[in-house]
Amino acid sequence: MATTNPVQFIQQVRGEISKIAWPTRREVLITSLMVLVLTAIFALFFSVIDMIIRFGLQSVLTVFGS
Repeated sequence: MATTNPVQFIQQVRGEISKIAWPTRREVLITSLMVLVLTAIFALFFSVIDMIIRFGLQSVLTVFGS
């Protein structure tokens, strides 16, 4: 196994970091906004589905519970 000294390691790390394609501020804002909007949409969707299921179960239980 080849070993590198700390200076070579730091140089390799800096070289790899320079290859990273960092997002722009605009890209970060747009994707963050998309995540927030989609989260709100899914929360609303699952709330409606939950209300429908709850109503259906309550209806069934009142019919068979009496």
